[in-house]
Amino acid sequence: MRQIGIGLAGMGNVGAGVYKHLVKNRVLLMERLGLELVVKKIAVRDLAKPRTVEAPKELLTSRWEDLIENPDIEVIVELIGGVEAPLRLILGAIAKGKIVVTGNKALLAEHGKEIFEAATKAKVPVFFEAAAAGGVPIIKSIREAFIGNHIESIHGIINGTSNFILTRMTEGGLGFQEALAEAQAGGYAEADPTLDVNGWDAAHKAIILASLAYGFWVSTDKIFVEGIEKITAADICFANDLGYRIKLLAIIKADEKGGIEVRVHPTLIPKAHVLASVNGVFNAVAVRGDVVGDTLFYGRGAGQDPTSSAVISDLAEAAMAIEAPRRGYGFTPHGLYGACKPIDRISSQYYLRISVDDKPGVLAQVAGILGENQIGISSVIQPETHEESDVPLVLMIHDATNAQMETALASIAALPCVKKQPRMIRVETFS
Repeated sequence: MRQIGIGLAGMGNVGAGVYKHLVKNRVLLMERLGLELVVKKIAVRDLAKPRTVEAPKELLTSRWEDLIENPDIEVIVELIGGVEAPLRLILGAIAKGKIVVTGNKALLAEHGKEIFEAATKAKVPVFFEAAAAGGVPIIKSIREAFIGNHIESIHGIINGTSNFILTRMTEGGLGFQEALAEAQAGGYAEADPTLDVNGWDAAHKAIILASLAYGFWVSTDKIFVEGIEKITAADICFANDLGYRIKLLAIIKADEKGGIEVRVHPTLIPKAHVLASVNGVFNAVAVRGDVVGDTLFYGRGAGQDPTSSAVISDLAEAAMAIEAPRRGYGFTPHGLYGACKPIDRISSQYYLRISVDDKPGVLAQVAGILGENQIGISSVIQPETHEESDVPLVLMIHDATNAQMETALASIAALPCVKKQPRMIRVETFS
Protein backbone atom coordinates (compact mmCIF):
# COMPACT_ATOMS: atom_id res chain seq x y z
CA MET A 1 0.00 0.00 0.00
CA ARG A 2 1.22 3.50 -0.83
CA GLN A 3 2.77 5.16 2.21
CA ILE A 4 2.45 8.88 2.97
CA GLY A 5 5.40 10.10 5.03
CA ILE A 6 4.51 12.55 7.81
CA GLY A 7 6.74 14.90 9.76
CA LEU A 8 5.27 15.90 13.11
CA ALA A 9 6.55 19.17 14.59
CA GLY A 10 5.58 19.24 18.26
CA MET A 11 4.85 16.48 20.74
CA GLY A 12 2.89 18.45 23.30
CA ASN A 13 -0.70 17.76 24.26
CA VAL A 14 -2.13 17.84 20.73
CA GLY A 15 0.95 16.39 19.01
CA ALA A 16 0.94 13.45 21.40
CA GLY A 17 -2.75 12.91 20.70
CA VAL A 18 -2.21 12.95 16.95
CA TYR A 19 0.58 10.39 17.17
CA LYS A 20 -1.40 8.19 19.58
CA HIS A 21 -4.52 8.09 17.41
CA LEU A 22 -2.58 7.61 14.16
CA VAL A 23 -1.10 4.47 15.71
CA LYS A 24 -4.34 3.36 17.35
CA ASN A 25 -6.52 3.83 14.24
CA ARG A 26 -3.89 2.90 11.68
CA VAL A 27 -5.92 0.07 10.16
CA LEU A 28 -9.13 2.10 10.06
CA LEU A 29 -7.36 4.91 8.21
CA MET A 30 -5.77 2.47 5.76
CA GLU A 31 -9.14 0.91 4.99
CA ARG A 32 -10.83 4.27 4.44
CA LEU A 33 -8.03 5.97 2.53
CA GLY A 34 -6.37 3.15 0.66
CA LEU A 35 -3.15 4.81 1.86
CA GLU A 36 -0.94 4.37 4.90
CA LEU A 37 -0.12 7.41 7.03
CA VAL A 38 3.35 6.86 8.50
CA VAL A 39 5.11 9.24 10.90
CA LYS A 40 8.71 9.39 9.72
CA LYS A 41 10.08 12.02 12.10
CA ILE A 42 8.98 13.99 15.18
CA ALA A 43 10.60 17.32 16.09
CA VAL A 44 10.59 18.19 19.81
CA ARG A 45 12.26 20.91 21.87
CA ASP A 46 13.68 18.58 24.54
CA LEU A 47 14.69 15.04 23.60
CA ALA A 48 15.04 14.00 27.26
CA LYS A 49 11.62 15.22 28.41
CA PRO A 50 9.31 12.43 29.62
CA ARG A 51 6.06 12.21 27.65
CA THR A 52 2.64 10.73 28.25
CA VAL A 53 2.76 9.17 24.78
CA GLU A 54 6.02 7.47 23.91
CA ALA A 55 7.36 7.34 20.36
CA PRO A 56 10.38 5.32 19.19
CA LYS A 57 13.55 7.29 19.99
CA GLU A 58 14.80 6.98 16.44
CA LEU A 59 11.85 9.12 15.27
CA LEU A 60 12.75 12.06 17.52
CA THR A 61 14.85 15.05 16.56
CA SER A 62 15.44 18.44 18.16
CA ARG A 63 15.59 20.19 14.77
CA TRP A 64 12.38 20.94 12.89
CA GLU A 65 14.58 21.59 9.88
CA ASP A 66 15.08 17.80 9.68
CA LEU A 67 11.42 17.46 8.68
CA ILE A 68 11.85 19.78 5.71
CA GLU A 69 15.08 18.17 4.61
CA ASN A 70 13.81 14.56 4.80
CA PRO A 71 12.86 13.41 1.27
CA ASP A 72 10.57 10.69 2.68
CA ILE A 73 8.32 13.27 4.32
CA GLU A 74 5.50 14.59 2.12
CA VAL A 75 3.27 16.22 4.76
CA ILE A 76 4.40 18.36 7.68
CA VAL A 77 2.15 18.86 10.72
CA GLU A 78 2.97 22.04 12.65
CA LEU A 79 1.88 21.86 16.30
CA ILE A 80 4.73 23.65 18.07
CA GLY A 81 2.86 26.86 18.92
CA GLY A 82 4.11 30.42 18.83
CA VAL A 83 4.51 32.44 15.66
CA GLU A 84 8.09 33.02 14.51
CA ALA A 85 9.44 29.44 14.37
CA PRO A 86 6.20 27.97 12.95
CA LEU A 87 6.19 30.64 10.23
CA ARG A 88 9.71 29.69 9.16
CA LEU A 89 8.79 26.01 9.29
CA ILE A 90 5.65 26.40 7.20
CA LEU A 91 7.20 28.69 4.59
CA GLY A 92 10.20 26.35 4.39
CA ALA A 93 7.92 23.34 3.91
CA ILE A 94 5.94 25.11 1.18
CA ALA A 95 9.16 26.07 -0.60
CA LYS A 96 10.12 22.37 -0.62
CA GLY A 97 6.72 21.37 -2.02
CA LYS A 98 5.56 19.64 1.17
CA ILE A 99 1.88 19.89 2.15
CA VAL A 100 1.27 21.60 5.50
CA VAL A 101 -1.25 20.84 8.25
CA THR A 102 -1.44 23.32 11.14
CA GLY A 103 -3.69 24.19 14.05
CA ASN A 104 -1.91 27.46 14.80
CA LYS A 105 -4.68 30.08 14.96
CA ALA A 106 -2.45 32.97 16.07
CA LEU A 107 -0.01 32.31 13.22
CA LEU A 108 -2.77 32.19 10.60
CA ALA A 109 -4.49 35.29 11.99
CA GLU A 110 -1.27 37.29 11.83
CA HIS A 111 0.42 35.79 8.75
CA GLY A 112 -2.34 34.01 6.84
CA LYS A 113 -2.09 36.30 3.81
CA GLU A 114 1.65 35.66 3.49
CA ILE A 115 1.29 31.90 4.00
CA PHE A 116 -1.48 31.42 1.43
CA GLU A 117 0.19 33.62 -1.15
CA ALA A 118 3.26 31.37 -0.85
CA ALA A 119 1.09 28.24 -0.96
CA THR A 120 -0.75 29.40 -4.10
CA LYS A 121 2.48 30.36 -5.86
CA ALA A 122 4.05 26.97 -5.05
CA LYS A 123 0.75 25.09 -5.64
CA VAL A 124 1.03 23.46 -2.21
CA PRO A 125 -2.13 23.03 -0.07
CA VAL A 126 -2.28 24.18 3.55
CA PHE A 127 -4.90 22.57 5.81
CA PHE A 128 -5.98 24.12 9.12
CA GLU A 129 -9.23 22.63 10.42
CA ALA A 130 -7.84 22.49 13.98
CA ALA A 131 -7.27 26.28 14.04
CA ALA A 132 -10.89 27.10 14.92
CA ALA A 133 -13.34 25.30 17.23
CA GLY A 134 -11.23 22.17 17.78
CA GLY A 135 -13.09 19.05 16.69
CA VAL A 136 -15.99 21.00 15.17
CA PRO A 137 -15.61 20.87 11.35
CA ILE A 138 -16.37 24.55 10.76
CA ILE A 139 -13.44 25.38 8.44
CA LYS A 140 -14.28 22.63 5.97
CA SER A 141 -17.96 23.56 6.09
CA ILE A 142 -17.43 27.24 5.27
CA ARG A 143 -14.82 26.52 2.62
CA GLU A 144 -16.56 23.58 0.94
CA ALA A 145 -20.08 22.74 2.15
CA PHE A 146 -21.28 26.36 1.88
CA ILE A 147 -19.32 27.26 -1.25
CA GLY A 148 -22.54 28.20 -3.07
CA ASN A 149 -23.69 30.56 -0.31
CA HIS A 150 -23.14 34.20 0.46
CA ILE A 151 -22.40 33.97 4.19
CA GLU A 152 -24.74 36.46 5.82
CA SER A 153 -23.51 35.95 9.38
CA ILE A 154 -21.45 33.79 11.69
CA HIS A 155 -21.98 33.84 15.46
CA GLY A 156 -19.59 31.74 17.50
CA ILE A 157 -18.86 30.75 21.07
CA ILE A 158 -15.33 29.69 20.23
CA ASN A 159 -13.34 29.88 23.46
CA GLY A 160 -14.07 27.11 25.93
CA THR A 161 -12.22 28.70 28.85
CA SER A 162 -14.26 31.90 28.78
CA ASN A 163 -17.46 29.93 28.27
CA PHE A 164 -16.67 27.75 31.29
CA ILE A 165 -16.00 30.82 33.43
CA LEU A 166 -19.22 32.56 32.37
CA THR A 167 -21.18 29.32 32.88
CA ARG A 168 -19.91 28.97 36.45
CA MET A 169 -20.65 32.65 37.14
CA THR A 170 -24.20 32.05 35.87
CA GLU A 171 -24.92 28.69 37.49
CA GLY A 172 -22.84 28.99 40.64
CA GLY A 173 -23.18 32.69 41.39
CA LEU A 174 -19.39 33.04 41.38
CA GLY A 175 -17.36 36.17 40.78
CA PHE A 176 -14.93 36.29 37.86
CA GLN A 177 -11.80 35.49 39.91
CA GLU A 178 -13.51 32.58 41.69
CA ALA A 179 -14.71 31.09 38.40
CA LEU A 180 -11.27 31.56 36.82
CA ALA A 181 -9.60 29.77 39.75
CA GLU A 182 -12.08 26.91 39.37
CA ALA A 183 -11.32 26.70 35.63
CA GLN A 184 -7.58 26.54 36.33
CA ALA A 185 -8.04 23.90 39.04
CA GLY A 186 -10.09 21.78 36.62
CA GLY A 187 -7.54 22.10 33.81
CA TYR A 188 -9.87 24.22 31.67
CA ALA A 189 -7.66 27.33 31.86
CA GLU A 190 -3.92 27.79 31.49
CA ALA A 191 -1.74 29.12 34.29
CA ASP A 192 -1.62 32.30 32.17
CA PRO A 193 -5.18 32.60 30.83
CA THR A 194 -4.67 36.04 29.25
CA LEU A 195 -5.45 35.17 25.62
CA ASP A 196 -8.56 33.27 26.66
CA VAL A 197 -10.12 35.86 28.96
CA ASN A 198 -9.07 38.98 27.02
CA GLY A 199 -10.82 37.71 23.89
CA TRP A 200 -7.83 37.32 21.57
CA ASP A 201 -7.91 33.53 21.33
CA ALA A 202 -11.46 33.80 20.02
CA ALA A 203 -10.46 36.79 17.87
CA HIS A 204 -7.75 34.80 16.08
CA LYS A 205 -10.35 32.16 15.22
CA ALA A 206 -12.85 34.82 14.14
CA ILE A 207 -10.28 36.32 11.76
CA ILE A 208 -9.81 32.92 10.10
CA LEU A 209 -13.56 32.32 9.75
CA ALA A 210 -14.21 35.85 8.44
CA SER A 211 -11.37 35.59 5.92
CA LEU A 212 -12.73 32.33 4.53
CA ALA A 213 -16.29 33.65 4.43
CA TYR A 214 -15.53 36.94 2.71
CA GLY A 215 -12.51 36.30 0.52
CA PHE A 216 -9.93 38.71 1.94
CA TRP A 217 -7.52 38.23 4.80
CA VAL A 218 -8.77 40.30 7.72
CA SER A 219 -6.08 42.27 9.55
CA THR A 220 -5.81 42.03 13.34
CA ASP A 221 -5.96 45.84 13.64
CA LYS A 222 -9.32 46.05 11.85
CA ILE A 223 -11.41 44.13 14.37
CA PHE A 224 -12.83 44.98 17.78
CA VAL A 225 -11.89 42.73 20.71
CA GLU A 226 -13.00 42.91 24.34
CA GLY A 227 -12.61 40.24 27.00
CA ILE A 228 -14.67 39.05 29.95
CA GLU A 229 -12.46 40.31 32.79
CA LYS A 230 -14.85 43.11 33.76
CA ILE A 231 -18.02 41.00 33.83
CA THR A 232 -19.41 40.90 37.37
CA ALA A 233 -21.86 38.68 39.21
CA ALA A 234 -24.24 41.67 39.19
CA ASP A 235 -24.13 41.82 35.38
CA ILE A 236 -24.90 38.10 35.19
CA CYS A 237 -27.83 38.53 37.60
CA PHE A 238 -29.32 41.55 35.85
CA ALA A 239 -28.96 39.90 32.44
CA ASN A 240 -30.81 36.86 33.77
CA ASP A 241 -33.64 39.02 35.11
CA LEU A 242 -33.91 40.69 31.70
CA GLY A 243 -34.10 37.34 29.88
CA TYR A 244 -30.51 37.01 28.67
CA ARG A 245 -27.32 35.02 29.13
CA ILE A 246 -23.87 36.63 28.82
CA LYS A 247 -21.44 34.88 26.46
CA LEU A 248 -18.14 35.80 24.85
CA LEU A 249 -19.39 35.93 21.28
CA ALA A 250 -17.58 36.23 17.97
CA ILE A 251 -19.79 38.13 15.54
CA ILE A 252 -19.06 38.15 11.81
CA LYS A 253 -21.54 39.82 9.46
CA ALA A 254 -21.89 41.26 5.98
CA ASP A 255 -24.23 44.21 5.44
CA GLU A 256 -26.31 44.88 2.33
CA LYS A 257 -23.48 46.97 0.81
CA GLY A 258 -20.81 44.32 1.39
CA GLY A 259 -19.23 45.92 4.45
CA ILE A 260 -17.94 43.41 6.99
CA GLU A 261 -18.19 43.35 10.78
CA VAL A 262 -15.69 41.27 12.74
CA ARG A 263 -15.86 41.66 16.51
CA VAL A 264 -15.42 39.62 19.69
CA HIS A 265 -16.85 40.79 23.01
CA PRO A 266 -19.14 39.82 25.91
CA THR A 267 -22.69 39.79 24.59
CA LEU A 268 -26.18 39.48 25.99
CA ILE A 269 -27.92 36.64 24.13
CA PRO A 270 -31.66 36.01 24.51
CA LYS A 271 -32.30 32.88 26.59
CA ALA A 272 -34.51 31.51 23.82
CA HIS A 273 -31.61 31.44 21.34
CA VAL A 274 -29.77 28.14 21.04
CA LEU A 275 -26.37 29.72 21.71
CA ALA A 276 -27.54 30.81 25.16
CA SER A 277 -27.68 27.15 26.21
CA VAL A 278 -24.09 26.33 25.16
CA ASN A 279 -22.36 25.80 28.50
CA GLY A 280 -19.08 24.68 30.01
CA VAL A 281 -16.13 24.17 27.70
CA PHE A 282 -18.28 23.48 24.63
CA ASN A 283 -18.11 25.57 21.47
CA ALA A 284 -20.88 26.37 19.02
CA VAL A 285 -20.94 28.22 15.72
CA ALA A 286 -24.15 29.39 14.01
CA VAL A 287 -23.77 30.09 10.29
CA ARG A 288 -26.43 31.73 8.13
CA GLY A 289 -26.11 31.41 4.35
CA ASP A 290 -28.37 32.93 1.73
CA VAL A 291 -29.08 29.48 0.26
CA VAL A 292 -28.78 27.03 3.17
CA GLY A 293 -30.37 29.28 5.80
CA ASP A 294 -29.45 28.75 9.45
CA THR A 295 -27.06 25.98 10.51
CA LEU A 296 -25.44 25.11 13.84
CA PHE A 297 -22.18 23.36 14.71
CA TYR A 298 -21.59 22.19 18.28
CA GLY A 299 -18.88 20.27 20.09
CA ARG A 300 -15.70 20.43 22.12
CA GLY A 301 -13.52 23.25 20.90
CA ALA A 302 -10.27 22.27 22.58
CA GLY A 303 -8.48 19.41 24.27
CA GLN A 304 -6.23 16.64 23.03
CA ASP A 305 -8.76 14.34 21.41
CA PRO A 306 -11.09 16.83 19.65
CA THR A 307 -8.16 18.79 18.24
CA SER A 308 -6.34 15.60 17.25
CA SER A 309 -9.45 14.50 15.37
CA ALA A 310 -9.35 17.71 13.32
CA VAL A 311 -5.63 17.34 12.58
CA ILE A 312 -6.04 13.71 11.46
CA SER A 313 -8.94 14.75 9.22
CA ASP A 314 -6.59 17.24 7.55
CA LEU A 315 -3.88 14.60 7.28
CA ALA A 316 -6.28 12.30 5.44
CA GLU A 317 -7.24 15.10 3.07
CA ALA A 318 -3.59 15.99 2.55
CA ALA A 319 -2.81 12.38 1.66
CA MET A 320 -5.58 12.35 -0.93
CA ALA A 321 -4.34 15.69 -2.32
CA ILE A 322 -0.96 14.06 -3.01
CA GLU A 323 -2.63 11.33 -5.04
CA ALA A 324 -5.07 13.72 -6.76
CA PRO A 325 -3.73 17.32 -6.91
CA ARG A 326 -6.29 20.10 -6.52
CA ARG A 327 -6.78 23.68 -7.62
CA GLY A 328 -7.51 25.11 -4.14
CA TYR A 329 -4.66 25.58 -1.69
CA GLY A 330 -6.59 26.40 1.50
CA PHE A 331 -7.75 29.96 0.88
CA THR A 332 -9.18 31.52 -2.28
CA PRO A 333 -9.21 35.34 -2.33
CA HIS A 334 -11.89 37.30 -4.18
CA GLY A 335 -13.21 40.86 -4.30
CA LEU A 336 -16.95 40.39 -3.77
CA TYR A 337 -16.99 42.12 -0.38
CA GLY A 338 -15.72 45.40 1.00
CA ALA A 339 -13.48 46.28 3.92
CA CYS A 340 -14.01 45.74 7.63
CA LYS A 341 -16.22 48.35 9.27
CA PRO A 342 -14.68 50.20 12.23
CA ILE A 343 -16.43 49.62 15.55
CA ASP A 344 -17.65 53.23 15.73
CA ARG A 345 -19.85 52.65 12.67
CA ILE A 346 -21.34 49.38 13.93
CA SER A 347 -24.85 49.51 15.43
CA SER A 348 -26.27 47.25 18.10
CA GLN A 349 -28.43 47.29 21.18
CA TYR A 350 -26.83 47.69 24.61
CA TYR A 351 -27.05 46.83 28.29
CA LEU A 352 -25.89 49.76 30.43
CA ARG A 353 -25.21 49.58 34.19
CA ILE A 354 -24.50 52.81 36.06
CA SER A 355 -23.75 53.28 39.76
CA VAL A 356 -25.53 56.46 40.88
CA ASP A 357 -26.58 58.40 43.97
CA ASP A 358 -29.92 57.36 45.41
CA LYS A 359 -31.78 60.61 44.90
CA PRO A 360 -34.49 62.08 42.65
CA GLY A 361 -33.67 63.32 39.16
CA VAL A 362 -30.79 60.95 38.42
CA LEU A 363 -32.65 58.95 35.78
CA ALA A 364 -33.79 62.18 34.12
CA GLN A 365 -30.16 63.38 33.84
CA VAL A 366 -29.01 60.09 32.29
CA ALA A 367 -32.00 59.91 29.94
CA GLY A 368 -31.42 63.50 28.89
CA ILE A 369 -27.85 62.78 27.79
CA LEU A 370 -28.95 59.69 25.88
CA GLY A 371 -31.71 61.70 24.19
CA GLU A 372 -29.26 64.43 23.16
CA ASN A 373 -27.28 61.73 21.36
CA GLN A 374 -30.38 60.31 19.63
CA ILE A 375 -30.28 57.16 21.76
CA GLY A 376 -33.52 55.52 22.93
CA ILE A 377 -34.16 53.55 26.13
CA SER A 378 -36.21 50.34 25.87
CA SER A 379 -36.36 49.43 29.59
CA VAL A 380 -35.03 50.43 33.02
CA ILE A 381 -34.28 48.42 36.19
CA GLN A 382 -33.46 50.04 39.54
CA PRO A 383 -33.61 47.46 42.35
CA GLU A 384 -35.31 48.49 45.59
CA THR A 385 -32.71 46.68 47.72
CA HIS A 386 -28.96 46.62 47.10
CA GLU A 387 -25.81 45.92 49.11
CA GLU A 388 -23.67 48.88 48.02
CA SER A 389 -24.14 52.51 48.99
CA ASP A 390 -24.50 53.43 45.33
CA VAL A 391 -27.63 52.40 43.47
CA PRO A 392 -27.22 50.30 40.30
CA LEU A 393 -29.25 51.78 37.45
CA VAL A 394 -29.65 49.34 34.56
CA LEU A 395 -30.90 50.44 31.15
CA MET A 396 -31.54 48.50 27.96
CA ILE A 397 -30.74 50.67 24.95
CA HIS A 398 -32.26 50.65 21.47
CA ASP A 399 -30.06 50.39 18.35
CA ALA A 400 -27.27 52.97 18.29
CA THR A 401 -23.79 53.17 16.86
CA ASN A 402 -20.77 52.59 19.04
CA ALA A 403 -19.71 56.20 18.39
CA GLN A 404 -23.03 57.50 19.73
CA MET A 405 -22.72 55.34 22.85
CA GLU A 406 -19.12 56.35 23.59
CA THR A 407 -20.00 60.03 23.32
CA ALA A 408 -22.98 59.58 25.62
CA LEU A 409 -21.04 57.48 28.14
CA ALA A 410 -18.33 60.14 28.43
CA SER A 411 -20.99 62.72 29.39
CA ILE A 412 -22.80 60.31 31.74
CA ALA A 413 -19.55 59.41 33.53
CA ALA A 414 -18.91 63.12 34.14
CA LEU A 415 -22.21 63.60 36.01
CA PRO A 416 -21.70 64.30 39.76
CA CYS A 417 -24.35 61.69 40.59
CA VAL A 418 -22.44 58.89 38.78
CA LYS A 419 -19.98 57.18 41.12
CA LYS A 420 -18.19 54.67 38.89
CA GLN A 421 -17.35 54.23 35.23
CA PRO A 422 -20.54 53.03 33.48
CA ARG A 423 -20.49 49.43 32.26
CA MET A 424 -21.72 48.75 28.71
CA ILE A 425 -22.31 45.29 27.21
CA ARG A 426 -23.60 44.77 23.69
CA VAL A 427 -26.79 42.86 22.95
CA GLU A 428 -27.22 40.55 19.93
CA THR A 429 -30.72 40.01 18.57
CA PHE A 430 -29.69 37.74 15.61
CA SER A 431 -32.01 39.65 13.28
